[in-house]
Amino acid sequence: MAYASLIGAEVKRKEDPRFITGAGRYVGDLKLPGMCYVALVRSPYSHARIRSIDTTVALHHPDVIAVVTGRDLIDQCNILPVANAGEGGGGGKEAPARSRYALSIDKVRYVGEPVAAVIASSPEIAADVVAMVEVDWEPLPAAVDPLKALEPDAPILFEDMSNNIDHVAKRAAGDVDAAFASAFKVVRQRMFNQRLAGIPMECRAVTAAPDPTTNGLNIWTSTQTPHQVRGEIAQVLRLEENQVRVIAPDVGGGFGVKVGIYPEEALLSWLARHFDTPMQWLETRLENMLVTTHGRAQVADVEAAVAEDGAVTALRMRISADLGAYPLATILPDLTIMMGVGVYNIPNVDLQATCVYTNTTPVAAYRGAGRPEAIYYIERLMDLVADELEMDPAEVRRKNFIPPDAFPYKTPTGLAYDSGEYDKALTKALELAQYPALRTEQQQRRQAASSTSLLGIGVACYVEMCGFGPFESAQVRVEPSGTVTVCTGISPHGQGAGTTFAQIVADQLGADFDKIIVKYGDTGMTPMGVGTMGSRSLAVGGTALVQATEKIRQKLQQIAAHMLEAAPDDIVLLDGRYQVRGAPDSALTFEQIAQRAYGGRLPADIDTGLDVTEFFRPPSLIYPFGAHVAVVEVEVETGEVSIRNYFSVDDCGPRISPMIVNGQVHGGLAQGIAQALLEEMVYDENGQLLSGSLMDYAIPRADLFPRFTTDQTVTPTPINPLGVKGIGEAATIGSTPAIVNAVVDALSHLGIRHLDMPLRPEKIWQALQGR
Repeated sequence: MAYASLIGAEVKRKEDPRFITGAGRYVGDLKLPGMCYVALVRSPYSHARIRSIDTTVALHHPDVIAVVTGRDLIDQCNILPVANAGEGGGGGKEAPARSRYALSIDKVRYVGEPVAAVIASSPEIAADVVAMVEVDWEPLPAAVDPLKALEPDAPILFEDMSNNIDHVAKRAAGDVDAAFASAFKVVRQRMFNQRLAGIPMECRAVTAAPDPTTNGLNIWTSTQTPHQVRGEIAQVLRLEENQVRVIAPDVGGGFGVKVGIYPEEALLSWLARHFDTPMQWLETRLENMLVTTHGRAQVADVEAAVAEDGAVTALRMRISADLGAYPLATILPDLTIMMGVGVYNIPNVDLQATCVYTNTTPVAAYRGAGRPEAIYYIERLMDLVADELEMDPAEVRRKNFIPPDAFPYKTPTGLAYDSGEYDKALTKALELAQYPALRTEQQQRRQAASSTSLLGIGVACYVEMCGFGPFESAQVRVEPSGTVTVCTGISPHGQGAGTTFAQIVADQLGADFDKIIVKYGDTGMTPMGVGTMGSRSLAVGGTALVQATEKIRQKLQQIAAHMLEAAPDDIVLLDGRYQVRGAPDSALTFEQIAQRAYGGRLPADIDTGLDVTEFFRPPSLIYPFGAHVAVVEVEVETGEVSIRNYFSVDDCGPRISPMIVNGQVHGGLAQGIAQALLEEMVYDENGQLLSGSLMDYAIPRADLFPRFTTDQTVTPTPINPLGVKGIGEAATIGSTPAIVNAVVDALSHLGIRHLDMPLRPEKIWQALQGR
């Protein structure tokens, strides 16, 4: 087939030239005539009642257009959608008890919650005038720590609740009590999965402008889900969806924190309509750290019943999951317990996640979203089992793997794993790392007892769920000249889908790769879509594209058959041309057929044009997997960790664009390693954020990482025709436990069996002093 080599080929990303030449266009670059600028008055308290808001002084500033409070919006706006508002709740007029408005009215529940907006002629003046708005606060006791928030005398966030528990998610199977009663060993550990910030390079940004043609709005916002934002803004502002157009231009990273609507998008939309002029708000980095959703934030008590040969016969987890102040992503702890067994055949499970509200920034999706937590717990537990039984960590894993012939495999938590060869990935990772030689070196260095650094080897195996539905869309339009335009419902923001999708179209249709344009991120132009998150772009959006190109190809074959006076079934695509089977001299180019598709000489049974829109509804989820090996050196005198080598073997099925996959793996490794060693959002007991700037919140630099060694195994999924699985979150999931396991392994001969993340030098040094 023409361009067949593009599937699996190393090609330059189509998106890169405009970015590396400074031609990218972001929300902050947008300038509209008459635009006003918005700054927000935010709560300095984590829990307080709003007695009154006095805007008198602020309104006297000559360059201030208005100051707006929640009372100005309440009769004209619905509440913001929330995760568990129930039917008719999210976006409805009646407010569920745990909802909020774009500007809070009577009470605030976390530091940074917006209560008023200043509209001015410049962003600088708006920011300055914020300090002139006087709010009379009544501070209330705060529940900040999720474990303390569960205590009977903890301050309650929502008046209709008797405690701070949203719900308790449960998954159970088998006879757990009997398995623990008969266990050779019981291994227990409390583990913390610290709160993280997403830190996208571009902070959030919104520009909203009235649209007189629809009596509605055009909204430019830095989002991963433009169609979702459109629907939610329409709900909040009581508009029809076709009155709202949402455009996500170039988006400078998301990592999950730009999914769905935020108060600022609803607020700017209302302001633009109310004042009949464009409005813009650009989030500062301090605001981004303070109020953009955080991730992870769990505490887990984990225990395993273990047989003498290392088989884990039962697993018990009790997780306390911090939701923050509002229910934005209450399903994430459920995902954690769904994935609780990881890659292992554990027949008896009793897993619970108690979801608790605290007076902190709401917790929602962050790269991996519930799955990294699960794999961290089970992979740390496997190392603890190995330590308890004095077995090699790799052998404990092999003892417990789900075997390849068990797939499709129904887990005890109710999931249906599609395909997997876990030992194959682990074996390859160990071979790449030269694992036996590393263990020999480690033993020799320990015996010498003179080294100033300790060698640690960490192994981690992971599986994750991805390819979430309920659907995704793709439109393929071939122009008479033979150029191709793809419009997709996904909304890429660095993933390279414009390149990958062009590779698929070139392969399937024989079109020129350089003449294929992929468009996305505009609800006024693209078919209804879900967006980009959950490692779903290629598996779900790409499958919709394959379905659309298949229909286009069938029509091309029909037209070619008419032009060549042959049967459609005899037309094949070979060497870039549509030809009669066995007759290479009787052939047409893609461009020739495209031109005829819009001409007047078509038979009556063939419609004019080449334009198809398709939707794909995945029948189930898909489960990529892999194995990682981390090699670290720990300095005895300082506790500093350096990563000597890192080996990542990831199985996402066939790779359409290997270079893009490697880029996703490298980025995922960086974020997962950063959680293990550096990053943590820290609150004091009053709910004040102590790590709210990049001076206090440590993100990694390039010199933290070695040159990664990446490889693959290939296990296709039967769930989609490409056989592909997701890759965007996989390396983040595998790398965090691999690094922690490596550091603890370096210290294990000194009697240290566990340390909680982040493993900063001071924490390791203190552990060494107290060994």
